[in-house]
Amino acid sequence: MAIEHVAVERLSEQFIKIRSLSEKLASKLQNEDTMIQAMPDVSPPKWHLAHTTWFFERFILKEKNPSYVPFNPKFDYLFNSYYETIGSYHPRHSRGVLSRPSMNEVYAYRAHVNEGILSLLKEYGEHVPQEIEDLIEIGLQHEQQHQELLLTDVKYNFSCNPLLPQYTEMVSAHQQESQSQTSYVNIEGGLVEIGFTGTGFSFDNERPRHKVWLNAYQLASHPVRNGEYLSFIEAGGYDQPEHWLSDGWAAVKKEKWKHPLYWRKTEDGWYTFTLTGEKKLNLDEPVCHVSFYEADAFARWSGKRLPTEAEWEHAIGSIPLEGNFVESETYHPVVGETHSKSPIKKAYGDVWEWTSSPYTSYPQSKPLEGALGEYNAKFMCNQMVLRGGSCVTSRSHIRPTYRNFFQADKRWQFSGIRLAEDQS
Repeated sequence: MAIEHVAVERLSEQFIKIRSLSEKLASKLQNEDTMIQAMPDVSPPKWHLAHTTWFFERFILKEKNPSYVPFNPKFDYLFNSYYETIGSYHPRHSRGVLSRPSMNEVYAYRAHVNEGILSLLKEYGEHVPQEIEDLIEIGLQHEQQHQELLLTDVKYNFSCNPLLPQYTEMVSAHQQESQSQTSYVNIEGGLVEIGFTGTGFSFDNERPRHKVWLNAYQLASHPVRNGEYLSFIEAGGYDQPEHWLSDGWAAVKKEKWKHPLYWRKTEDGWYTFTLTGEKKLNLDEPVCHVSFYEADAFARWSGKRLPTEAEWEHAIGSIPLEGNFVESETYHPVVGETHSKSPIKKAYGDVWEWTSSPYTSYPQSKPLEGALGEYNAKFMCNQMVLRGGSCVTSRSHIRPTYRNFFQADKRWQFSGIRLAEDQS
């Protein structure tokens, strides 16, 4: 893992900044909100706060500091997520039964581990070993992933409450900005390179950089909007099996899908649930909370297709990294777009964009050694790749080569659609 050498002060500041954001996000919740787990895919906010802390404790303090005294040895079982090589762990689907430890104890745990990491860095002074820098960096990137998960999980948990509670107040500054219409941008093909290279952090699944052959194609200038997706619904898209993959059609029938997650039809029109409560559906916002199956079906109905992840990265890799991220505190896709001169708009932020690519390793890719080798590689089966980040992703966490991945039926993430087609 390659990251630039940084002074201990900068590394400490980065550690405090990212760790503090987790607690800022959680501060908007009541204690009763922090232990809810409305389905097995989500985790309680309290668990996210504790698990990200366990990561630093288990992989750095326990391994690299012989004098470290664990906050509570039993937490090694409670807050391990899936690292089989480390030991057994509390089942994922039962995280919502953990009324203890209390939130106060979890915050004390975070403070204890924070102090341990900062003290360790202080001991090293200006000569922090590269291995420690690397471990702290991956721990912070991991924490940013869980900050996003915390928000997506809270949204799902709140949506199951008939009171439809608000996580926060609405920020409307971006909602009235104009947006151009969708067009299709010609992208030259050929032998191109994708994957991470250079300095800075990357996960092992983004490497190595390698060559891919692409035929010339077209990529939509914008993500698919709610109004466009509503046309698919009104045309009977959820009742027409010809648009759907076999597994997708089975999911539609089993789950009784009729529209994206969080949409609700009333006599007054369509509404959608957001982290700021339920609101009237804005037809110009990017459609959100659709599964890969729904994205693929919509593309087929439209006479288009989803881009491959190589097509996505090749077209968007040079676009400025600007967009609606968690720092905007909107926590929802918005209408406005940046002032980038690129013909491809809203490439980053707002919604993760499904690709048609299965999540597999790159040629000659090697997972990290030891337990951290389980971080990505073990999930390279039956999952699809998404690109670009969302409105609850940290801007400092995303990059053109970042590969997100979920099973094809998952909808609770901020996932959307950008269409592609072959050049004739």
